[in-house]
Amino acid sequence: MSLDLPPIDVPSVSLLPSAPSPYFRRNSPAQPPPPETESSLLRAIRKNLRAARGAQESSLRPSVFYSPHTDGNTGEEVLTWDNSTVILTQGGVISKKWSFADPVQWACIGWLYQSSLLHSSTPSTPAYYRESSNDKLPPEKDPNERPTFGAYARARMEKKREEDAEERLKGVFIFVRGTAKIYMDNGSEYTLSLPFTVQRAWPVEPHGLFIQRVVEGWEVEENSESEEPRMATIFTLTSPFSEPAALGLTDGVKGGFGSVPLEMKPNYASEPVPIAPQERILWVSEQAWNLTDKLLVTLNADLNRVTIWRFVYAPPPTSSSKAATRPSTHTRHAKRTSMSGNTSAHLRQANASIDELQLSPGRRDVKAPQNAPGLAPALNATTTMAEMMGGVLGGSVAQAQWNLPFRFVVDASGKLVLEQTVEQPVNLDDVPDPAEEMRMRSQFWVEKLHEETIPENATADHAHISVAAWDERWDGQKTRSLVAVCLRATENLLVFSVERRDDNTMGARPITQLPAHAVCTIRATRDAVADLLVLKSDGTLALLTHGTYEIPLSLRLPNTPRAVADIPRVVALEHAAYSSVSVQLADGLSARISLDLVARDHLASDSMLMLSMLLPPDEFFRLHGTFLSRWSTKRYSFILGVEFEVLESSLLHILGLEDEDEMEAVPADAWMQLASTESAMKFREDPVLRKLQFPSAPLQGDRWKKTATERSPYLGCVLQALHLVAEEKRVFLPSIEGLPRITPLICRLALIVRPEWADYWKRYCPSAMPIWPDPALTVPDHIDEKLPPWPTDMFSILYGRVNNPDWALPWIDSWEMFKGWSHLASFAYGRQEPLTHLRALTVIYKALTDSKIGDVRKRAEAGLRAMEETGMTLNVLQNLALGVTAPLREALRTAQLSPGGDWSLQIYSLIGRNDLSEGFSSKPAVFVNHGYRSMREFLHSTTPRKTSRQIIEGVFKTLSKDRTKTTGVELDTEDFTRIRFGTDRRLEEAARMLCSSTIPHIRAVERPELNETEQLREQQMQVLRMAERTLALPLGRAIFTFGSIPTVTKEAFAIPKFEFSVRVQPGNILHVPEPGKIHVDSLNWGEFHNGVAAGLRISPDAQSVESSWIKFNKPSELTPEHAGFLYALGLTGHLREMLTWHTFGYLTPKHDMTSIGVLLGLAAANVGNSNRHVTKLIAVHTPALLPTPDVDLNVPLITQSAGLMGIGLLYLGTKHRRMAEVCLNQISRRDLYQPDISNEYREAYTLSAALACGMVLLGKGTSIPADLAIQNRLRLLIHGEPRVGNNGRPIRPTFDVNLTSPAATVALGLMYLRTERKDVADILTIPDTLEAINHVQPSFLMMRAMARAIIMWNTIQPNKAWFMAQLPDAVRTAMDARFRGKTIDDSYELAYYNILAGLCFAVGLKYAGTAREEAYLLLIHYYDSFAQLAYTNSMAYDHRIKRSAIREGLNLVSLSLCMVMAGTGEVNSLRRLRYAYGMYNHQIRYGSHGATHMGIGLLFLGGGRYTLGTSDAAIACMVAAFYPRFAVGSADNKSYLQAYRHLWVLAVEPRCLVARDVDSREIVYVPVKIKGKDGNQVLIAPTLIPEIDKLVSIRVDTPRYWPFYLDIANSPRHRDCLLRSQTLFVKRRTAFLSYTEDPKGSRSLFVRSGSSVGDAATLDFPRASEVKSHPANDLHEFIAFSSNDPLFLAFADRFCKEDGETPEERQFQSYCHAALLDSIVQDKPQTLQAHLSVFHMRTLSPDSTYFTLRLQDLRFGADFYSKIYDRRFSGKSENNPRPPLIRENTLLGTLYLLDAKLEAIRSTEVFKSFIARYARGEGISEQEVGSAEAEASRQLSWYLQRNSVPVSTVLVVLKTLAQDAHSQLVTFPPPLGTSNAEILDQGLKELLHATGTQMSTTMGSGWTMRSLDEVISAWSSQ
Repeated sequence: MSLDLPPIDVPSVSLLPSAPSPYFRRNSPAQPPPPETESSLLRAIRKNLRAARGAQESSLRPSVFYSPHTDGNTGEEVLTWDNSTVILTQGGVISKKWSFADPVQWACIGWLYQSSLLHSSTPSTPAYYRESSNDKLPPEKDPNERPTFGAYARARMEKKREEDAEERLKGVFIFVRGTAKIYMDNGSEYTLSLPFTVQRAWPVEPHGLFIQRVVEGWEVEENSESEEPRMATIFTLTSPFSEPAALGLTDGVKGGFGSVPLEMKPNYASEPVPIAPQERILWVSEQAWNLTDKLLVTLNADLNRVTIWRFVYAPPPTSSSKAATRPSTHTRHAKRTSMSGNTSAHLRQANASIDELQLSPGRRDVKAPQNAPGLAPALNATTTMAEMMGGVLGGSVAQAQWNLPFRFVVDASGKLVLEQTVEQPVNLDDVPDPAEEMRMRSQFWVEKLHEETIPENATADHAHISVAAWDERWDGQKTRSLVAVCLRATENLLVFSVERRDDNTMGARPITQLPAHAVCTIRATRDAVADLLVLKSDGTLALLTHGTYEIPLSLRLPNTPRAVADIPRVVALEHAAYSSVSVQLADGLSARISLDLVARDHLASDSMLMLSMLLPPDEFFRLHGTFLSRWSTKRYSFILGVEFEVLESSLLHILGLEDEDEMEAVPADAWMQLASTESAMKFREDPVLRKLQFPSAPLQGDRWKKTATERSPYLGCVLQALHLVAEEKRVFLPSIEGLPRITPLICRLALIVRPEWADYWKRYCPSAMPIWPDPALTVPDHIDEKLPPWPTDMFSILYGRVNNPDWALPWIDSWEMFKGWSHLASFAYGRQEPLTHLRALTVIYKALTDSKIGDVRKRAEAGLRAMEETGMTLNVLQNLALGVTAPLREALRTAQLSPGGDWSLQIYSLIGRNDLSEGFSSKPAVFVNHGYRSMREFLHSTTPRKTSRQIIEGVFKTLSKDRTKTTGVELDTEDFTRIRFGTDRRLEEAARMLCSSTIPHIRAVERPELNETEQLREQQMQVLRMAERTLALPLGRAIFTFGSIPTVTKEAFAIPKFEFSVRVQPGNILHVPEPGKIHVDSLNWGEFHNGVAAGLRISPDAQSVESSWIKFNKPSELTPEHAGFLYALGLTGHLREMLTWHTFGYLTPKHDMTSIGVLLGLAAANVGNSNRHVTKLIAVHTPALLPTPDVDLNVPLITQSAGLMGIGLLYLGTKHRRMAEVCLNQISRRDLYQPDISNEYREAYTLSAALACGMVLLGKGTSIPADLAIQNRLRLLIHGEPRVGNNGRPIRPTFDVNLTSPAATVALGLMYLRTERKDVADILTIPDTLEAINHVQPSFLMMRAMARAIIMWNTIQPNKAWFMAQLPDAVRTAMDARFRGKTIDDSYELAYYNILAGLCFAVGLKYAGTAREEAYLLLIHYYDSFAQLAYTNSMAYDHRIKRSAIREGLNLVSLSLCMVMAGTGEVNSLRRLRYAYGMYNHQIRYGSHGATHMGIGLLFLGGGRYTLGTSDAAIACMVAAFYPRFAVGSADNKSYLQAYRHLWVLAVEPRCLVARDVDSREIVYVPVKIKGKDGNQVLIAPTLIPEIDKLVSIRVDTPRYWPFYLDIANSPRHRDCLLRSQTLFVKRRTAFLSYTEDPKGSRSLFVRSGSSVGDAATLDFPRASEVKSHPANDLHEFIAFSSNDPLFLAFADRFCKEDGETPEERQFQSYCHAALLDSIVQDKPQTLQAHLSVFHMRTLSPDSTYFTLRLQDLRFGADFYSKIYDRRFSGKSENNPRPPLIRENTLLGTLYLLDAKLEAIRSTEVFKSFIARYARGEGISEQEVGSAEAEASRQLSWYLQRNSVPVSTVLVVLKTLAQDAHSQLVTFPPPLGTSNAEILDQGLKELLHATGTQMSTTMGSGWTMRSLDEVISAWSSQ
């Protein structure tokens, strides 16, 4: 549709070179001339060859891609390729180049969703040892049943592996023959084999590609002969790990656009049908032009039919996975070699899916399917290569296993023997097709919308059919887009409308046909709606916009004079991208044109947007076309004001108001030219240039006095649109500069249809028009009755709403306003909202003033949620008008003081509580700063700035440092430890003691009686004893440095080396152990523990540990260090990331320590989840788990022990009967009854089996028969078999009770843990007679005492009375006698000390990590008692036995003490352990050293950040880790496997509550109130807190920090927050210093400022005062020292210094000082801007263009705080009042000052005369610029607005009514009249005031009485 618009010029035209890239211009070979003649046979051969290679020619093929809004790289990217090279250019610069040997078939740029994690998963997920959906901890059947694991462990198990949200990444897709190369922007590269030849590919939304494959000629012939359906030709590619899938066909698709969710029909994926193979893609829609309709246009050449489809991305649900393995319905397979490829990705996906089906325990509805024909069998963790290949090498591949109809033959080396003949003939038709058998599931689906038959000649010319979509928008009734199909052969353009129906489906229909040669989509005239560029048959260009409205274009080549009328002829359009397109000209040239015709001026664009919603389509297109035509004459200038001037003239033109006289000549005088520019207005407002003389504009009064002869029917709606745009600009301060530009146009239109509207804007913008509305110039017939007499005043409406909540808010959505007029609107821009801020304010005010909500806080919360809904941010809030934002800021303040616990993070940020926002975020700040200084340190550095030399030296030192050298005791948590342990050096002392990589210094005992050789020998023995202590150090260092490295680098992980050298004093001689003196096994196990200690430094929460990193750290030969390192990774959960094939590389060499580390590590990493893959791996190392346990696997017994313990960990607390039975049977394994050389580890094996059995049944012991059977068996193992049978004959024992008794004791204790079963505890009775005691080993009593206690858990009491009650009477009596000096049997003493040690262990288990004072005092008492006896010397044998038992007990007591005090760093305990650390004489062996070092580590567990838990799982792991079998040497594993010493990791909980300042990121001291189930306490964070299950709440309630409350017991969100980070983010109040800087609070700003009574007065009435005299005169220094807010720092530095030279400067500085002090003391930095705005209003000149606008804003704020705040926002109604953010008197004082200025003006005679003329309705004409009359006319606006005077026309009516009433009432006698004229005048005055107030837009008190008197006086003076 065309309205005969003149052609407009194309803005930008640039000629293109012949080759798109400089590379091809340089390297393109000369093309041979085409042959003159070519036979038909040659043409056919050439055609077939081209089809075979994908129709690829040697010519260049560019592809242009436009990527909007992606990391700042917005713009065109051009991909150009020839046969072998692909070039990517940006802005004409080559960015990447790829070369290929095979010919390139196609290349394009598209999108894929990728995980940004380095360890992104592949489809082969079962290859990881991580939990799957079936491996997770089963839910507890009984909700009241005690959970096995602690809260932190449960949270870690339930938390899925942390995955970054999938990121949409751009990539280059290059297709060569049979292969797809994908190059992503993040550096990832993928190669995918394709089973077909690609003809072309299209990027689609949301990601992926559509691929059209080449249809081979022989394929068509074969299908025609066989009459079978053809294979699909259109495929989709959505992942580099999956093969292309066919495009599925469906129907009934609903939604999927806008906010409507996609809805597919049920079972849409159960019977996937591909799109017809005859369809050929012509076009795929793209999102770059804001086309959200996902459309596809195809051509069916057989039927001459064009089809429009809708495509959707809808991956099939997992429930439809059966469709993937459904057998093919075809009984016969054709030889489709082009589709029979089977890529590795396909195999991986097939194996993964089969493995998932086969290994799903507990699912009866899923049958394990047979292997898919033609695919490999599913692999599991134990599949060997020989098994995969069918048996032994040299055999043949098993036919049944691979399900193939023939056999491969391999030789002894594993290579295929191709010469071997197959045993039977192979029918290739019987070979299954993987694409059929393992059908690829469709991800994209299409639905047919419309089909259109086209002429046959158009089909033949299908290569030149162009398709484009444009104009997707709401048209007033529905959302629709237009699709054009241009048939070049017929020069015809088919236009279809694709519409979204009311039932959420889509449909298409043809609407018109137009002549055209080619088309393309382009962004030209509208920012968010695409247009259509049309190439016409005559070679000219045109734009179709606003639907099918046409705008002709004029194309002129560069450097062509405009006088030349020759316009180049265009023959083709290519490579459209956003606003650019390439055009091919008839003379062979190419040009790139840009059609960016969108206005940049916000005023012009918003006005056009609003007008499109009120003007009808024809009129708005006329306006838009005229605007573009006139703008083109201005060369599309973006200079401020030009665009709106063009729009103004265009609007006046279509309304018939344009006056030819207005097109006056430009003044010759340059000075006068300046007056007509937009810059002149800006200069007038510049405070620097305010006093300069500016040119005066010429008088324009005659122009405003003209009356229109005719009125356009659309004048009213245009006025309404422009008025609303002006109201929008009025509330948003950055756009307020547009008001002086738009108000003249509004006034000009309003004078015709509603003069009152002109009066309205004349008051706010006195410069809007030079005259005041004159009733004499108004034509009554032109008045538009559809417009209200008084315009919409949003300030008054918002004020009325907040003042009276019951007042309905008259707001109509912009797209609904056209209903008030008698025509449909254009909606050329759709439903874009032009009044964004007004709409948002309306919604927010409505929520803030909801009369149904009486509570202030709840109303504030409703307002906050409305702000979040409307997208109101702090940046927007800062730019809104002061008065309008006052209610919003008060609501934010209310919420800030009492925030809710369930708000979103955006709301917390909005109210300024970024402490809560950070605390509740899913990824809070970690403990480290990643090498960066804190903000506090950056702003207020405590160290001098480094010199250049120091920086260079530091860099050199860092670069030259050997990264492999590390002490292993470094803690990367300096900020934490500095606060955690203060300034003492206990942490450094612990690190010194536990360091094994530095040379220790010892002082040799001087023995003069020894000669030099003997002294050297003695010193050498001392060195060996020190070496034994050194080997035990990693046990404690592992605990001390646990979790101290939050992230790992990509370098090899450094493990510190042992240092066995000793420097002996006083000679300062360095001694080295003699070679061979330290046993190799001892060194190996020491290095194993050293590797564990190094690996445990990596935090369990580190996210950068992946399988490739673990593999990277693998040494060439397996070492004990690396074995320990793997074990540590398993304990922290990172070994789950290891791939299965990497695991085989560790286990195949049969390295015992590595096997132990991997098996235990994998079990620990999957603790309690019964992972089936790990179970299989352990089973092949543990014969007991195999069906035939007697099979010899050649696995050492020590490795089997680790395997059993792995089963215990893997099935911890699961009560798995099979596993428990296996472990129980292994306790009394028959072949271990007699000791021999092959079972030296039989005691360790027995203990491992018992611990595993107890762990599997942990705390689950009941009275059911199955449990009673286990209980009876354990009873037998504890007390032994009966020696005599029922027949009286002796029975030969089947097990050694000395082995099984302590082990079974532990198993029984763990099985019935916390069950309070007295009958079970009685099984573990302690003998009470001497004879019975002598029949039991004393060490057994220790375990029985501990096991009895943990069964009767609740009876454990940390006092001596409980201890004595647990002792047998005989023992207690004997020991009482012993303490009185009597001699007793040694058995009593041994029993006594062992029982006490066991009871101490039980107390340590119950109170582990609690720092309970009673338990601490009790245990330290027994520690001292044991220590006194342990360090005595005697050579007597019985004394040595007792001393050995006491030292064993001391080791256990010290561990128990440190378990209770874990993580506290308690000094008294440290002193005792420090003394024990120094005891390295020959009586102290490895086990005692290990216990001491573990005790030191426990005191500083994880540097003080961790402690121990008391869950069932934690107790079991602590029993295993601290089991009282302390080895003689590091290689002693006979009775206890030393690797178990590290199982304490599974009992660790991060319960150190840390308070971190959210602004400075520093860890700070903060008092916290802990409310627990066991009582309340006040602690100082950082501190250890009780277990989370015992916590009720945590409250921060201190005057220095903003308060908040964590409801742990009732709020899952708060509980999860604490489990996630254990960090309280606190926000310090600005008036205080931290507790570190000001412990006593004597340096706060309250103390410094005193009462500060003068500050409020300074804010109300600024005056120049000496800042130095203020009590807080050092405010600048205080802020500079304490504040972390750069705003305060900059404000104080710039505005609060006492360096003002003039009184005005000193007044401003005094005001800023008071404002800053007020903001800081009350912690309200948001008021600084408001105070500056108020001060600006004080000093704003009345001559300013914006004076009355800002005055109205000030009135809004003053009336709000004086009349509404106390009533609606202060909280007084709830008895919780708070002061306002801005004092009422501050605003009223400013108004008072301005009123005083007005008072001086209103008394002048000139001004009085103007008031009189206005009151009488007499027009006020234009006055001479600079005259007193002109000044009075301008000041009249101020007066009318300040006093809320009704409009002049209303005053005239009121005057007439008042005079008539007065004359009538005076003439009538009472009661109809009155003779008292004074009373009558007073009554009429009140009536006039009430009526005038109601007929004007007022906010506070309405029309002032004084102004009424002045108006009445003016009436009387006439």
